[in-house]
Amino acid sequence: MRTAVTAAQDSVEERRLAFQGFSYTCRIVHQSAPRTAPLLLLGGSSQDRYSWQSHEKWLAPLCTLITVDLPGYGTSDFLPARYGIDFLGDAVQHTLAEIGVPEVNLFGGCFGEVVGLRFAQRHPESVRRIVFAGAANRLPGIYTEAVPRLSQALGRGDIEGAAEGLVRLFMSNPEAGRVRRHAAVARLLQRQFMNQTPEEVRKALEHNTRLVTHGCYEPLPVPEVPTLVFTGEHDTLCTPEMGRELAATMPGAWFTTVREADHLVTVERREESADLIARFCTDRPVDGLPYCSALESPAAELTGATPAR
Repeated sequence: MRTAVTAAQDSVEERRLAFQGFSYTCRIVHQSAPRTAPLLLLGGSSQDRYSWQSHEKWLAPLCTLITVDLPGYGTSDFLPARYGIDFLGDAVQHTLAEIGVPEVNLFGGCFGEVVGLRFAQRHPESVRRIVFAGAANRLPGIYTEAVPRLSQALGRGDIEGAAEGLVRLFMSNPEAGRVRRHAAVARLLQRQFMNQTPEEVRKALEHNTRLVTHGCYEPLPVPEVPTLVFTGEHDTLCTPEMGRELAATMPGAWFTTVREADHLVTVERREESADLIARFCTDRPVDGLPYCSALESPAAELTGATPAR
């Protein structure tokens, strides 16, 4: 366990946990005077428990923050692909039980949405609000087409070729529309992928196998809690239309896009995405924001119900 005192919050704690024989690590940024429930941040497959530190200056003053390297990701134990999304969703619940947090505001981005949604479906009592970004209820076609090529490149040690393919997969074509910090984020991703350790490459290969083997979505009931789905307006991996489709399956969900961003909206527009998450989790208005498109309610269009804000 490691605890450190910082200016932005009361303390930061790391805990090493174990779930069904697999060791993993949870990071907790404590807030003694919270304005809302703890916020659990589940990031994409290439993110770890430290990936949200740049968002902490906006989020940590509001509530306790929880990030986690689930089994199979980050510095946690390798997880064979036979363990699917149900296992990871239950590992999230195990985390909350171990650290004594009965209920959270849930954020899931990209693959974090896949795990977060399954967690919410299997443990609805633990979820107060839901925010998903860069999300879909099916594997994007361009992902399933790219997986064999990327896996072959990683398997033969062509890290540079795999890195270039991953950057193309996650980021929009520059001609799709203006994206803030597009070139800088592309360089950041390239360096991140190029600097993977052999163990990280092994986990990445297993992650791809896990997703294509188990899929990402089960049509199970979703808790009826305030829900927001958003993505970058130029997201070409999990497109805005895919986000709308996901929102339509969630009772009372709102949907919006963030301007001048693509799939990596939380990196390209850190302050704006943090503001959007913070507003929704503290019941402040999220309509009429200058960096977002108009709010939509895909589920309401099908049912006629008005979603909560």
